[in-house]
Amino acid sequence: MTFLRTVKEPEFQWGTACILVFNDSGHLMVEIRPEKPLAFPLFSREQVDFLQLKTLRFIGFHDDIPCYCTQLKKNNLQEGFEWVNLRKLLLLVDPAMWEIAGYAREIADCHTHFKYCGKCGGKTQPKTDEQGRFCPACNLTFYPRISPAVIVAVVWGDQILLARGVNFPNKKMFSVLAGFVDPQERLEDCVKREVFEETGIRVKNVNYFNSQPWPFPDSLMIGFTAEYESGTIKIDPDEIAEASWFTAEKLPLVPGKPTLSGELIQWFVKNVSS
Repeated sequence: MTFLRTVKEPEFQWGTACILVFNDSGHLMVEIRPEKPLAFPLFSREQVDFLQLKTLRFIGFHDDIPCYCTQLKKNNLQEGFEWVNLRKLLLLVDPAMWEIAGYAREIADCHTHFKYCGKCGGKTQPKTDEQGRFCPACNLTFYPRISPAVIVAVVWGDQILLARGVNFPNKKMFSVLAGFVDPQERLEDCVKREVFEETGIRVKNVNYFNSQPWPFPDSLMIGFTAEYESGTIKIDPDEIAEASWFTAEKLPLVPGKPTLSGELIQWFVKNVSS
C-alpha cells in the first residue's frame, strides 16, 4: 500500500475516488461490510452527489486512486454506512491505512477550524500549493495544527512506572506517562517536567525511543525512555488517578502494541525486566 501526499489534483476525470468522510466528532464513515475487513471507502461520482459530499479536500493518491476528505453532520449518515471511532479503527486495519485516515482527519479539521482568521476576523481561503488556509485581508497563513507531546517509559531496576489517567476511557487501564510540550521547551526537559509534575519522580538518562502520529485530535507523540533518579510517588490528582511501580510479571491492563505506549511497555518487558 502506497500513499502519495500532494495538493495537486488529478488532471483526469475520475470515476471512483477514495473519500474519507468525518463527522463533527472526528469519526470516520465506513461502509457496512458484514464478515469482511474494513477497507478504504470508494465512492463513485453518483454516490458523491447522493450523499451530498460537498467541499472535498484533495489529499493525495492511494495506489493511484485519488483521495479526498470532507465532513458531514452526524445525522446525515446514509443507509449502509456507519461511523467508526479512529481509536477503534487502529485495532482493525493495518498501520498504513490508519495513518492515512489520521492524516485525512487532520486536514479536514484544519479546513473546519480555520474558516476565519484569528488575527483580523476575515474569511480565509484554502491554499493551492500546500495543505492549509490563508487570510487575503492580512496574509496570515494557517496550517494543520500539530501538538507535540512526549511519552516516556520510566524504569527503576526491574520495574516500570505506570499510571492511570483521570480521563482514560478505560478506567482499569494503566499506561506510561505523557504530556504536551511547552513553548521554548526541549523535549528532554519536557520529559523531566511532566514526570515530576504528575508523579513527583525525578528522572535521568532520557533517551529517544520512537514517534507516532496521534490524531486525537492533532498530537505527535514523541517517545522516550528514562531512568529513576529520586523521589517517591505523589500524584497530581487533576491528571492522575493512580500510579505505581510494576514488574513485568505483574503488569496491570496496559495498551496494545499498535500504540507507542504499548511499544514502550513491550520494550521494557523484553529488554529491561529480563
